[in-house]
Amino acid sequence: MSELIRAEGAHLGRLAVVPRWAARTYARMPAWAGILAIYIGARVVTTLLLLAATGLSSAPHSRFHADPSLAAYVSGWDAQWYWYISVYGYPTTLPLGADGHVTQNSWAFLPLYSWVSQVVGLPFGAVGWPVGAVLVSLAAGYLCCLVLFRMMRGRIGRMAAIWTVVFFAAGPLGALFQVGYAEVLNMLFLLLALDALARRRYVRLYPLIVLMGFTRPGVLAFALMLGLMLVLRWIRRRTDPLTRREILHYLGLGVLGVVAGFAWQVIAGIATGVPNAYVETELSWRGFWMPQTSPATFSPFEGWLTAMPYWAKLLGLPGWLGLALLAVIVVLFAAVLLFGPGVRRLGPEIRLFSASYALYLLAVFFPQSSTLRLLFPLAPLWGAVGWRRSWWLRTAVLLVCLGLQWMWIANVYGLADTFWRVP
Repeated sequence: MSELIRAEGAHLGRLAVVPRWAARTYARMPAWAGILAIYIGARVVTTLLLLAATGLSSAPHSRFHADPSLAAYVSGWDAQWYWYISVYGYPTTLPLGADGHVTQNSWAFLPLYSWVSQVVGLPFGAVGWPVGAVLVSLAAGYLCCLVLFRMMRGRIGRMAAIWTVVFFAAGPLGALFQVGYAEVLNMLFLLLALDALARRRYVRLYPLIVLMGFTRPGVLAFALMLGLMLVLRWIRRRTDPLTRREILHYLGLGVLGVVAGFAWQVIAGIATGVPNAYVETELSWRGFWMPQTSPATFSPFEGWLTAMPYWAKLLGLPGWLGLALLAVIVVLFAAVLLFGPGVRRLGPEIRLFSASYALYLLAVFFPQSSTLRLLFPLAPLWGAVGWRRSWWLRTAVLLVCLGLQWMWIANVYGLADTFWRVP
């Protein structure tokens, strides 16, 4: 162990701006303290970027007007919907626009994050919900880092796991750890579920699947991954025995994932008396970019097949070029998951979930400015980058992460003045 600590301290000390004593001290810290130091550092940087973004805001064009506070960012955009849910709940009558279509309403947002934030914020009075939302996101983010480190340490080594946490905490979407969005809480449940599955602690998965199902859309991707894992385990059963008990767990968990994935649609339909209330609510957001059909309908994969030519034409390019770009992205992503040496080290659970979630996004999502945020559940793939032992590559990736984080914050919080700056 002492040799490992000395080796890691020397590795950290290769960066000239880090004194060797500081590198050795960090290497000797317990894991929870070292991860906490990384997480606090990342949050300080994000706070500075958010403060810098306030200087970009100007009335009347910015959504946040002139000289906004950090509190305005915390409760801005979708956070307003979560706050609204904590105060008023969900409508029993769907709002309709002049064209007769359902307009944006709170049924698009699952309730767990809103309710947890409300409970945590109770001691803070009138400003309770925003404070509670920040505390929930911050705490969930730190716990995510701990779980991610534990997952990666056994797969790619301690130092690579540390770098994976660095990229995760300081990545392009670092602001999500400090605003009223449900992504980080959902990520905590997801990482715990992936870790439990890898450790074959199946009983732990049952409550986690339910929690995911009422925090953020996407649990259907987890259900698909469970089905693929069962197929993989069956193929490998000679070298990795698959018991009857495990088969029953996989089947039961998969069914629970499907039920949890559709439960909110059923609840919305019962509460409003409109069977497809949730789908129509989700489709109302597309009205920003494209006219809705009458009646509003949803077809799997239609969003991407319609949107990619639309965006290409908006940029003055032929529509087929957008579809060609989509095909290239899909092929490259599949190639990375199948053949990427760093990705293969992460284990089948992460690889199959990443493939399942990507397929889920292709099936249900309409690509627009929120696309980057919707990719957040793919964060465990940072391990494939952290695995690389090149110090300069890791440093370059970190700098790119911080640069992209600034670009995202500057656009969606600082400027926030047009339809393609919606986070």
